[in-house]
Amino acid sequence: MKKVYLVRHGETLFNYYKKMQGFSDSPLTKDGIQQAGLAKQYFEEQNILFDAVYASTSERTHQTLEIITDQPYTRLKGIKEWNFGSLEGESVLILPTPFEKDFFVQFGGEHREDFSKRVLDTIHDIVETSSASSILIVVHGGVIFEFYQEWLNHSEIRLKDNVKNCSIFDYTYSDNVYTLENIIEHDLD
Repeated sequence: MKKVYLVRHGETLFNYYKKMQGFSDSPLTKDGIQQAGLAKQYFEEQNILFDAVYASTSERTHQTLEIITDQPYTRLKGIKEWNFGSLEGESVLILPTPFEKDFFVQFGGEHREDFSKRVLDTIHDIVETSSASSILIVVHGGVIFEFYQEWLNHSEIRLKDNVKNCSIFDYTYSDNVYTLENIIEHDLD
């Protein structure tokens, strides 16, 4: 059995201003830095140590990870956020609700099925090829949501809202199945 911890990056300026971020990047806000500190505190209080650490190639994930741990880590393009094409930096309010899986393609972005395959394959490759028994992967809300949806039927735990900044999705991996054991969210209030 392996433990896999998926952590969303802390709040960024784009998150604060409700802008689509995707492949583009913006720095963590003061709250985002505090959220990452709370994630670090959680792992320390639970005596959780990591044998392997990964992040997407986006700076916001590196900033978050480097607050959580000072361990060396591997950066992977395969776990970057969904590419929204020319809509990156635009307000999330312009998105139709709901939108089709190929909505972003017309703007030079990724089809949802391509995005999903990319992130699911990359995370599974990390877990399968690593000899680590405890793995930290700092990624994005869309990445975590795709993974959550893929393995939804293997757990009783349910997401109540969107994937919050610096939330921790605690999975076990055994017999080719990922089981969500817990979702840890941090409140700054």
